[in-house]
Parts: sequence; structure tokens; C-alpha cells
Amino acid sequence: MEKKPRLIFHCDCNNFFASCECLEKPELKNVPMAVAGDPENRLGVVVAKNELAKRFGVKTTDTVWQAKKKCPGIVFVPPRHHFYREISDQVNAIYRDYTDFVEPASIDESYLDMTGAPEFFKKIPRELADEIRVRVKTEIGITISVGVSFCKVFAKMGSDYKKPDATTLIDEENYRDMLWPLPVSDLLFAGKAAVDTLNKKSVFTIGDLAVQPKERIRDLLGKGGEMLWIYANGLDTETVRKWGDAPEIKSVSRGMTFKRNLIAREEVMTGISVLVDEVAENLRSHQLKGSVISVQIKTPELKVISRQTSLNSPTYLQHEIQRVAMELIEENWQIGENAPIRAITVGVTKLIPAGEEVQQVDLFDLLEGETKKKKRDKQDKLEAAVYALRRKMGSQSITLGFQNNEEIGVNRKKNH
Repeated sequence: MEKKPRLIFHCDCNNFFASCECLEKPELKNVPMAVAGDPENRLGVVVAKNELAKRFGVKTTDTVWQAKKKCPGIVFVPPRHHFYREISDQVNAIYRDYTDFVEPASIDESYLDMTGAPEFFKKIPRELADEIRVRVKTEIGITISVGVSFCKVFAKMGSDYKKPDATTLIDEENYRDMLWPLPVSDLLFAGKAAVDTLNKKSVFTIGDLAVQPKERIRDLLGKGGEMLWIYANGLDTETVRKWGDAPEIKSVSRGMTFKRNLIAREEVMTGISVLVDEVAENLRSHQLKGSVISVQIKTPELKVISRQTSLNSPTYLQHEIQRVAMELIEENWQIGENAPIRAITVGVTKLIPAGEEVQQVDLFDLLEGETKKKKRDKQDKLEAAVYALRRKMGSQSITLGFQNNEEIGVNRKKNH
């Protein structure tokens, strides 16, 4: 039997959070509005905006004051993530009427593997995409844009190509005409550093990248460059997961914007501790260990500084992650009034299943009366006991290594 050509949809809800708010407050449709966090707690960042606010130049990640400057009459509403999740579930339920292979990429976008669907539903791909758009609009009340293609990357670029409430078909015949003239920065996963490097080598468009020898791009950008070349040429073969299949966890991180800037070492330690507490608990719950620890600092001017380090042995121990994260900050940041910290993010990557790691023991370990391995085993038992208590009695029942500090916004009951 001849194998059917792949057919991938990428469905993207337009201005999702803002559209959800308009479902319950229709009057917001007629004014520039944005969903933003609480300015009093320094979380005043735009996370979504409607089309009217967009016309004033309001962008996602603008601070509240930046949005007000661009659009003095803008209306802000606080985010309601539980409500957005309910609407997202309703949207995905419609998608699942057409295929079992529905893979949410985020709360407002999903990939659908529709291979074979045109024959089953007796409709061409564009008609199916239009039907799904109409159903979401009439049954739920929000709009989506759909990219239709033969691979995930081009489907995603298709949903971005025309918004709102549109279907864009990118197939084997037209992708060179549609996508290759676009700036290389428009290619999915093409970061600023990679784009800058490519531009310096006179690679300005996606087409410029696609016609380069793959080896040249790999030499310029490494393995990530080779992947970009594959994407530009429509050779992406990544599959769409079946609905309900858990995604592979590649990293675990937690970040926090504090009520006020941190200027004392004890405050930074408290901030690190509450973040690491959540990271370590998440790792242990998934039975994963990581060997790369990263820390990201954001200044009051919104400048971001990122540092990371590799460990000899993977870990999910809170005690170790906290120590390494604090060392990263102290080695790369002069903590004090002259270097205030607005936000911190701690992450663990290069994950493997717990039990598959190889413990490295060096000569100095063997010369100690109690090796590092024994110490780690003791710490592991302690943290395992704490985790077991939390599962039984609630996540706020017991903590390891940090005190609440309401002044900077650290409170386990609120942070969990």
C-alpha cells in the first residue's frame, strides 16, 4: 500500500488570553485591552493584547508603563490561568474530533497530524482547516489561525503567516516561493546569535540558508545550524504526539520576580532556595537527574545575565543544586546595593532517568573518612523523606533550607 503524504496542521489561537477575557466581558472587544500581571508586585508585564492594542504598537512582554505610554487609554485585566486552561481544553476537544494525534505546543497552540483525514472526511486540507476554524469560532467564540503543511516547522510558520482567523497552505509546490524570500530570522528556532552569524556571511533569507551546503552551515553554527538548514529545506520529520502522551522533559526551571530588588546575600539565598526547592521537587517527582545547572539574573533595567555549569554527576538533590546556583551568582555578580536583582531563574538541564547515572569518585573522595557518595546518599534519604511527607500532607507542610520573606515576596504557601 502506498504511504500517504504527511499532513500537519498547526492551530494557533489568536490573542488567546485577551480573547478569553472577551468571552465573559464582551465590552472589552471595543477598547484597547491587555492581560497583564499585578504592577504592585512588579509583575506588570503584558502577556496578551487584543487587536486594537496591537495597532497602537503594544507588544507582549511590554511593561505596563510601556504599554500605557504607547496607548494611554488601554484597559488592563489580571490573568486568570485556570479559565484559560478551561478554554484551551475545549478547543483541543474540537481538534480531537478530527484526529487522535493532537500535540499541544502551549496553552494556545497545537499540532495536529491529519494524515489520511482528507480521504476519511472527503474534504481537501484547506476545507478541513477552514471547518475547524469555523467550529472554534462558533462553538467557543474565539478565532484561530491554521497552518497546513507537510511538516511541523512549515505548519507553524503557516499559522504565523496570516493572522487573525486565517488558513495558510504551505505545500511542496509553494514553500520556496512563500518562505524562502523571508528573512532568516523568521525561520523557526533561528535565534539572534545564529542570525547575526549568518548575516555576516551574507545569508539574509531563508532561501539563502537553504541553498548553502549543509556542511558550511554546520561549520558556522554547529549541530543547531544543521537543524536550521534541515528546517529551511522542509526536511523536518518530527512526529506529532498522540493526545495524552507525556512529552519528554528536557529541562526543569523556576523563575521569580521579587516584590523589591534583592540587595543582600541573605535575600538572594532565600530567593534561590525557594526556586531550587520547586525545581528539585519537580525533578524527583519525575525521577530525573540533571548535570547542567543554570542561573539567570534580571536587573531592574531588564538586562538579563545567564550563566551555567556542568556537574561531574547528575543530581536532583536540592542541597547540591542550591549550592551550585548560589556559587554561580556569587562568582558572576557583585551582590549589593550597587547591583540590585529584580528576578532570578534557576534551571537544570541535560536530564537522564534517575538510576542511570554513573557516579564519579575521585582520589580525594576515597581519602575522606566519609566519601561524597555516602554524604549524597544521606542527603538523598532526607530529601526523599521530605518529598514523601509533602505528597501525604501537602506541598507547604515542610520545607528544606529557606525561610519565608514576605518583604521580597517569598512565601511557600503562595509560591506553590
